[in-house]
Amino acid sequence: MEIRKIIEIDEDKCNGCGLCIPNCPEGALQVIDGKARLISDLFCDGLGACIGQCPQEAIRVIEKEAEPYSESKVMENIVKRGKNTIVAHLRHLKEHNEMELFDEAIRYLKANNQENPLSDEEAGKVLEDAPDSRDRLPCGCPGTVVMNLREKEAENKSGASAFASEKKTVAANAGLKVKNMDSEPEKIEKNLKQKTDRKSRLGQWPVQITLVPSNAPYLRNARLLIAADCVPFAYAGFHEDMLDGKILLVGCPKLDDSEFYLKKITEILRQNDLKSITVAHMEVPCCFGMLGIVRQALKDSGKDIPVEEITIGIKGNVIT
Repeated sequence: MEIRKIIEIDEDKCNGCGLCIPNCPEGALQVIDGKARLISDLFCDGLGACIGQCPQEAIRVIEKEAEPYSESKVMENIVKRGKNTIVAHLRHLKEHNEMELFDEAIRYLKANNQENPLSDEEAGKVLEDAPDSRDRLPCGCPGTVVMNLREKEAENKSGASAFASEKKTVAANAGLKVKNMDSEPEKIEKNLKQKTDRKSRLGQWPVQITLVPSNAPYLRNARLLIAADCVPFAYAGFHEDMLDGKILLVGCPKLDDSEFYLKKITEILRQNDLKSITVAHMEVPCCFGMLGIVRQALKDSGKDIPVEEITIGIKGNVIT
């Protein structure tokens, strides 16, 4: 044991939102029993990268007697989580000028025949393109980055237009004839439009109940669609008839953890003023559990929100 800097979490202030966790590349934090916990002194470097992401101001850095920080133990944990996590950790050490720990991390990679992502040709691109951990869920997976796809769609259209305009200007300045300077995204969009006029109505990401943060911005004043996993596959008009204008949550009431779903949906209802809830499930008996979960969540949350039920047959027909 030694006296060193380490984080301390005020459990009375912590609401278990988990925003601190993806900002700890060392993997020292987990949400347990509804509170963020420091799972091991060994993993906490005491640099406090998690502090600025806590909306409750429940985390602070203190000096106390603790197990010495172990860079090798941390790297053993980090390597399992993939290249972007390794990059985030190495960058974290460099930003705090912890070059001794940085060198130890590099030595660990070499000793374990792991690629050093900062030394290859694409290092700059990896650092630039690694998803912003502030928008991820506690699992830290880049695929859980919270996105409002309707905003992204507007940005992409604007960006593609500007890119095409720039290409035309460059070509004109070079004395070239401009016939078709469409960007690659525009070409793909044109090809899709030639095949079908249908477009995705999905307005946000992620969609799994497990992955959607209960305080995600797009949940505020939303019309919520909670769909059992099989519904979008069975019902051909899912996007146009059910999803359009709604925020989507999907899950399986039979195969997944229904108790977790109940807690998660209850928390979503408590934290957001939803306009309506639509529950879409299959006709098979085990799928009706989704409606029961939502009704219990409403009761537990104390909210009074209108609920519509849609039952889909296994042949894709609407039953109710």
